[in-house]
Amino acid sequence: MSANQLVLLACLAVAGVLLFGLVNMMRGGSANLSQKLMRLRVLLQFVAIIVIMGVVWWRAA
Repeated sequence: MSANQLVLLACLAVAGVLLFGLVNMMRGGSANLSQKLMRLRVLLQFVAIIVIMGVVWWRAA
């Protein structure tokens, strides 16, 4: 898997969880599920930032 694909996968994972959480909130779904999804989104954002910074560092080396 290339570096570009890793960055794309990380960003798509964040976007997917964000959209799923928003849909759950708009439909009046479980507040507990929304809270878990938003926590997962924050974790995935952290992972995405680490991946992006790793790719930037690797390409600069």
